[in-house]
Amino acid sequence: MIAPDMATMLAFVFTDAPIAAPVLQSLLREGVVDTFNAVTIDGDTSTSDTVLAFATGAAHAAPRITRAHDPRLVPFRKAFNAVLGSLAEQVARDGEGARKLVEIVVEGAVSKASARRVALSIANSPLVKTAIAGEDANWGRVVMAVGKAGEPADRDRLSIWFGGIRVAHKGARDSAYDEAAVSAAMKKPEIALKVALGLGKGRDRVLTCDLTKEYVAINGDYRS
Repeated sequence: MIAPDMATMLAFVFTDAPIAAPVLQSLLREGVVDTFNAVTIDGDTSTSDTVLAFATGAAHAAPRITRAHDPRLVPFRKAFNAVLGSLAEQVARDGEGARKLVEIVVEGAVSKASARRVALSIANSPLVKTAIAGEDANWGRVVMAVGKAGEPADRDRLSIWFGGIRVAHKGARDSAYDEAAVSAAMKKPEIALKVALGLGKGRDRVLTCDLTKEYVAINGDYRS
């Protein structure tokens, strides 16, 4: 049960930097958009999701930061977002029964929000996730997931990559498709799936994992 808004997960980030609570809150609010809120395991949520950031104030010698636009926050923001990104990736890697970390990038959408919705549709599709578990670059299932997202899409402009290898172009199988190369890419523990819609400049990225027999066993045997 991990999906925006995050679900059954508790995450805590601490810094010794003397940053005022409202400033740290604004950094966290911005930082979770493309990290924790861009992770889904099965699309299901619960009431327990929490991400908290704490400024301990232990770095007493450093001057206190009270403004969100303080230039001293530039390197801190970069490091802070890197920590959030690392933790979010660990959540996706640790999905129930997961064997593969899956990065889904959607580009060429009409907006970033549209790209996010398409990416989540792909990431939450049981058929896409089981195909990845079976190490099958089934791009037809990806086309299906794009279509059911309810976002602007044109089959004849659609291109799809697995592991950096283009398998479909303009809505049809890529003429240079090499099954051996794609099969080798699908055996890796990390799978990159990219979809280009060819409609605009919107781009987004989400993380998920494959859907395995172990996931079914874990949740089928679970009793509350």
